[in-house]
Amino acid sequence: MSPTPAAEPAHSQTIGRYLEAIYYIDAEGDAVRASRLAEWLSVSQPTASATLQRMVRDRLVKISPAKVITFTARGRAEAEGIVRRHRIAERWLTDVLGLDWVQADEEAGKLEHAFSDEVADRLHELIGRPVTCPHGNPIPGTRPAPQRQRKLSSLEPGERSRVRRVSEVAEHEAPELLGFLAQSGLVLGAEVEAVARSVGAGTQTVRAGGREVAMSLDVADKIWVGR
Repeated sequence: MSPTPAAEPAHSQTIGRYLEAIYYIDAEGDAVRASRLAEWLSVSQPTASATLQRMVRDRLVKISPAKVITFTARGRAEAEGIVRRHRIAERWLTDVLGLDWVQADEEAGKLEHAFSDEVADRLHELIGRPVTCPHGNPIPGTRPAPQRQRKLSSLEPGERSRVRRVSEVAEHEAPELLGFLAQSGLVLGAEVEAVARSVGAGTQTVRAGGREVAMSLDVADKIWVGR
């Protein structure tokens, strides 16, 4: 079995939420700042700044002179533990219990703090050691096969590919996105064909499951495809 990230210490769930948010934003290559975290977590910026100072004190994060937040080695390990539990729980909820993407994500947010890393490891074994969450994002401690992926918005009309991943940032900032994708047939592995793209209107239209689906380019930027 692949090495498992260190267990989360007895930090508050509030700190856990900050660690998880930093992990998701950083994983998409975006700069993490207090204002973005405050918006993400629906708290005031002074509240976010105060919590971040506690995290600096506890050697979980560092804040650069440009106010960019990065993990320490300890902070990254703890964040990976939380995300690992969340994504394993999501797979169990979808693969075994049959919950949809939206329900699974909500319930996994409750479960990630409710069971230990040991339980997560055993559950991971039980469900066949998947390497990604239901939305295609890697489970920390596993090694997904490398894939060449590109944004759905980059497909030219007539090009075909398959849905491989949905950004965690998109899931959070547009929670209705998961329901929209499921209803539109844009689930993992689904074949999509680009139909039209309008930069002026900011829209992309694709064909999936025999029907056309229109979305904003911003949404299309958060869906990754590949063969």
